[in-house]
Amino acid sequence: MYEKLEYLLALAKEKHFGHAAEACGVSQPNFSLTIKQLETTLGVTLVDRGARFLGFTPEGQRVLEWSRRIVADTRAMIAEVEVMKNGLSGQLRLAAIPTALPLVLRFTTSFSARYPGTRFHIASHTSNEILAMLDNLDADVGFSYLDSEPIGKAMEVPLYRERHHLVTAAGNPLSDRATVTWEEVAGLELCLLSPDMQNRRIIDRIFAEVDCKVDPVLETGSIVVVVSHVRAGHCATIMPNLMAEELALPANVKKIPIVAPEVSSLVGLVAPRRDPQPPLTAAFIAHARAVAAELDAIA
Repeated sequence: MYEKLEYLLALAKEKHFGHAAEACGVSQPNFSLTIKQLETTLGVTLVDRGARFLGFTPEGQRVLEWSRRIVADTRAMIAEVEVMKNGLSGQLRLAAIPTALPLVLRFTTSFSARYPGTRFHIASHTSNEILAMLDNLDADVGFSYLDSEPIGKAMEVPLYRERHHLVTAAGNPLSDRATVTWEEVAGLELCLLSPDMQNRRIIDRIFAEVDCKVDPVLETGSIVVVVSHVRAGHCATIMPNLMAEELALPANVKKIPIVAPEVSSLVGLVAPRRDPQPPLTAAFIAHARAVAAELDAIA
C-alpha cells in the first residue's frame, strides 16, 4: 500500500502518467496498473482520465491528503529508526526564497559542524513554490516570508526581519545620501526580482502605498543577475540589509536605508506540521532558533 501511495503523490506532482512513472522508475503501464489497483482496493475512482491526466476526483483529493500524511509519517518513522541505529545524519532538503539564499549558509555550516553526518540539498524557489513543495513532500524545510501572504497549513519559526536598502554603485544618483525615500528610489533605473517573487510583490505594494509606480529596466529571477548589473553600475536595486552584508559587496557599491516609510518583512522557517517531526528536521528547526538570535542583532 505504501508504494501505491508514493505513486499517487508522484502523479499529483507531475500531473502526467508518463512523467510520474519515470519519476518512480517504472514503466507507464506498470504505473497505471498500480493506480488502478489502489482504486480497486479503496473501491473508488481516484483519477479523472481521458487521453491524458485530467485531475483527481473529489475522492481522489481526499485520498491524496491522507497519502501525504501517511507517506510523511512513514518516512519520519524510517528516519527515526536510522537515527537510533546511526546517530543524527542524512539529507535535509531546503527550499529558500532568493533573498534568503545568502543567509542559508549561516544555518547550514554551523549545523553541519554540530552534526557532521548531515548533507544538504538547497534550491531557490518562490514562496508559493516552497509551500507546494512542503505539501508534496519535496522539501523538508523552507525559508520564506511569514507576514506578507498566507502560509497555509505550514508551521512557522520567525528568524529575522528584512529591512530594505537602496543598493547602487558610487557615482550613481542618490549614492552619496545617508537615507533615501521610496519616492526618490522610484525615479531610478532599477533592476528587480521578477513579479512572481514575493519580494517583488512586497516592494510593489510599498511603492503603491506612496503613490509611485516603477518600471524596472531589468527583471529577473536570479540574485546573481541583479548583483552583477549593480556592481557594473548599470542600475540600482532594492535589497535587504542582511542579504547585502552576506554578499560582501565591493566598496564601490553603497547600501542606503530606505525611509518614509521604513518597512520590514519577517522571514522565517516554514515546515509541515507534524508530531513528531522527523529527527533531522526537528534538530534543524531548534538550531535555527539559536542562529536567529544572532541575526536579529545585525539585521
